[in-house]
Amino acid sequence: MTRRTAARRVVSLVPSLTEAVAATDPGLLVGATDWCSHPAGLDVTRVGGTKNPDTGRIAALAPDLVIANEEENREPDLAALRAAGLRVMVTEVRTLEQAFSELERVLVDGCGLDRPPWLDRAEAAWWDPVSTPIRLRAAVPIWRRPWMVLGRDTFAGDILARLGVDNAYAHHAERYPRVPVEELRAAAPDLVVLPDEPYRFTKDDGPEAFPARPVALVSGRHLTWYGPSLAEAPAVLSAALRAARR
Repeated sequence: MTRRTAARRVVSLVPSLTEAVAATDPGLLVGATDWCSHPAGLDVTRVGGTKNPDTGRIAALAPDLVIANEEENREPDLAALRAAGLRVMVTEVRTLEQAFSELERVLVDGCGLDRPPWLDRAEAAWWDPVSTPIRLRAAVPIWRRPWMVLGRDTFAGDILARLGVDNAYAHHAERYPRVPVEELRAAAPDLVVLPDEPYRFTKDDGPEAFPARPVALVSGRHLTWYGPSLAEAPAVLSAALRAARR
C-alpha cells in the first residue's frame, strides 16, 4: 500500500472502520474500542467503548488520526480529542452509497492508502443483489426492554430495502423509535427481522414475541457494519430472509 499522508498511527472508535483499516493495512492501528471484535485477535490498545472512550488514553497513544462516526460516537468526546490537538475524521453512513464513499475517504484521504481490492469486491457484490421474490414489509427491532426498532434514514434500512424488504417504520419521525411490542404486533408486518446486535436476539429470545409472524434471525454484522463484511452481506442476509419465509 502506498501512503499519501503521514498517517502512521490510527485509533478507530468504530468497529466497522476498525475492520476496514485492519483489512487494508493492520500496521496502522494502534488503538480501538472494546467493541471492535473484527478481525479476531486484533492486538491493539483498547480505549473503552464507543460512547465512553478514554480520551486521555487515546491522546497518550499520539495517533496521527482518530476515525469516528457521527452516530456511534459522542460529540463531546470528539471535541475533547480535537482540543488535545488530534486530527479527527468523522464519518456519516446512512446509505450504502455513503458507506462506500466514506470508506474510500477514510482509507485513501484519511490514512493515505490506495483503494483496497476488498472495497471493489464489496461494491460488485451489491450491483445485482438477490432480493425477495416480492417486496415485503418488515419491522426491525434492534433492542428490547424497551423495544426499539429501525426508524427513518438508517444504513440497515437501506440495506434491507435493496434486498426487497421495506422497513415498516421508515417514515417515523425518529431514527430509532421506542415502539411497544403490542404496537409492533398490531402493525402486522409481513416479516420481523431480528439481528444479533446491538441486542443479541436469538431463536430463544425474540421470536416468541411475534408468534403470528415469520421471523428472520440475521447477522447484525452483515446488516449494520460497513466494511469488508459488505462483500458477503447480500448472500448472507438474503439466505436468512428466504429461510424465514419457507
